[in-house]
Amino acid sequence: MSVAPQDCILIVDFGSQVTQLIARRVREAGVYSEIAPFNAADAAFDRLKPAGIIFSGGPSSVMWADSPRAPQRFFESGLPILAICYGQQTMAHQLGGRVAPSDNREFGRAFIDVVGESALFDGLWKQGESHQVWMSHGDRVEALAPGFSIVARSEGAPYAIATDEARRFYSMMFHPEVVHTPDGGKLIANFARHICGLAGDWTMAEFRAAKIAEIRAQVGDGKVICGLSGGVDSAVAAVLIHEAIGDQLTCVFVDHGLMRLGEAEQVVSLFREHYGIPLVHVDAEAQFLGGLAGLTDPEAKRKFIGGAFIELFEAEAKKIGGADFLAQGTLYPDVIESVSFTGGPSVTIKSHHNVGGLPERMNMQLVEPLRELFKDEVRVLGKELGLPDAFVGRHPFPGPGLAIRIPGEVTKERCDILRKADFIYLDEIRRAGLYDAIWQAFAVLLPVRTVGVMGDHRTYDNVCALRAVTSTDGMTADIYPFDAAFLARCATRIVNEVQGINRVVYDYTSKPPGTIEWE
Repeated sequence: MSVAPQDCILIVDFGSQVTQLIARRVREAGVYSEIAPFNAADAAFDRLKPAGIIFSGGPSSVMWADSPRAPQRFFESGLPILAICYGQQTMAHQLGGRVAPSDNREFGRAFIDVVGESALFDGLWKQGESHQVWMSHGDRVEALAPGFSIVARSEGAPYAIATDEARRFYSMMFHPEVVHTPDGGKLIANFARHICGLAGDWTMAEFRAAKIAEIRAQVGDGKVICGLSGGVDSAVAAVLIHEAIGDQLTCVFVDHGLMRLGEAEQVVSLFREHYGIPLVHVDAEAQFLGGLAGLTDPEAKRKFIGGAFIELFEAEAKKIGGADFLAQGTLYPDVIESVSFTGGPSVTIKSHHNVGGLPERMNMQLVEPLRELFKDEVRVLGKELGLPDAFVGRHPFPGPGLAIRIPGEVTKERCDILRKADFIYLDEIRRAGLYDAIWQAFAVLLPVRTVGVMGDHRTYDNVCALRAVTSTDGMTADIYPFDAAFLARCATRIVNEVQGINRVVYDYTSKPPGTIEWE
């Protein structure tokens, strides 16, 4: 965000896959935070004038000649600093300590013993206690920088927490931002509120106001087109942008033939009739399904869909007299799985159709007001904007739609089969009162056919996989533990009511190691 509350925390990103979770924990404490890559942290510091600084973890080793470093002036600023994992290591290295490869690397759950006192522990931990944390490190600090003392240790990290209370420097080898460190959020809240002295009164209403001001500053009197995918993200982005610039926004809903059952009608009704937002409804089923013909590789399908969307937006922009900006509902999990949020050294997991910029020929700029938010935060913003609960609470739906829920080639016939199976599955979930307890549930049509018997006749039809997960942010997910009777009921209905499916299976894979979607 270019517009931010005066009281905030600057998070310096060294390339960790979970840096944004630090921002979440700070926000949960009622304090605004912003992430900047280590190589752009100086500019962010000057702009934000933060009350405190947090260093993230990262995949590098401080022993590498080209590994990331924190701006040296941060240590001379007089501000409190909380350094996590790689952040602890670079803090120690830059202030005169020593880091070396660990003989006892720690990955996963560990227990630390509190051996000293710290302002970080106020009202939380006491000397002599043992607490669970989550470790993920191969290097470790072996000699503290001058002024630092050990306040907690573990078997593999003798300096699990080391602090310089006088300078308000706090460093830890474990990751407090992840849920596997039960008290981690409280430690971060202690840092933000007690040590940095922030009030903890930042809210989504402030985010809304700041983003509206930012959109107006970016767009000016230009025209914006917003691509609606049918999901919550693009809907919230559209309503937020419309609140900022009114009829300078035109929404484009591309009906690519890859939507859920009845979804196109619902989207058109919501935006045209409920919000009165200018909406162009493009029937592009033939174009998309034609382009997907013969494609089986997941990345090829995603890239085709992304390119086709861009071409359609370009054409629609010309029809409305030229648009200067393209708005998208890109979220942080989309970005972090495609490329580092900040351009830093994190690892690409998969590409996303709405991430990666625009072709130069379009001469348009992106407006992505949700780029720093997780899904649950988007839902809070949606409610803040007055979107109906039934719409805001919908399960996530990917921009490429059913194309990435049909491994192998995508055809109209396979889309129609999957649409019916998916509708039945979600109908049973709603009837059981489980919809709101599940983060995301959907059916997948597998490129596998099996022998069955129906009405004394042999069948040779498709396999349908069912997926349901619980999560808070989409970065990690656990399977939803349906009972056997529920799954049997779903399987019976799908096989009986959907011609083309004769077998149903349930996906028991968490994230990681799997992703939520199959492709």
